[in-house]
Amino acid sequence: MNAQIPVVPIAQLFSAARTHTQWQPRALAPEQLQQLYELTKWGPTSMNTQPARFVFVQSAAGKERLRPALAAGNVDKTMSAPLTVIVAYDPKFYERVPELFPAAPQARAMFADNAQFAADTAVRNSSLQGAYLIIAARALGLDTGPMSGFDHAKLDAEFFAESGYRSNFLINIGYGDHDNLYPRGPRLAFTEAVQVI
Repeated sequence: MNAQIPVVPIAQLFSAARTHTQWQPRALAPEQLQQLYELTKWGPTSMNTQPARFVFVQSAAGKERLRPALAAGNVDKTMSAPLTVIVAYDPKFYERVPELFPAAPQARAMFADNAQFAADTAVRNSSLQGAYLIIAARALGLDTGPMSGFDHAKLDAEFFAESGYRSNFLINIGYGDHDNLYPRGPRLAFTEAVQVI
């Protein structure tokens, strides 16, 4: 990806951005999908493990495969979204550690020999990578609607039976309908959420 990404206002990434549930009927171009990943991949993960695996569900047939796993309240918003990303993780991400973290290739054993540590690392870091994807989408002028209301077992059986990957959460992405937004929810104040020691 050689195209330069323009600098965007902080508000576009955070304070003015909203979670969308309704979408304009505008498809995303293949190059936009590539841009999403090319930006996302640069976000840091512990020991550069990069455990996230993404499925970009764009086709009508793909959406129908998703439908049975979705909670009832998430069906319409997902079926109408131009793109739904399954943010998943590879439980055996550590097999790539020698390649991705060449400074300490022996670190593979830290994860391979400790299933709980590997699972915690995979979930934490794939969550980070999903958040990077949200920021990347916003930087590209797209809107997002992350959600966790779905049956993990059904989704994993449908999409990851062969790979063994496990789903983390979903993100609907596209051009949101800005005329139909829920009122913005309150946020905790600095003094409620932060301790300075």
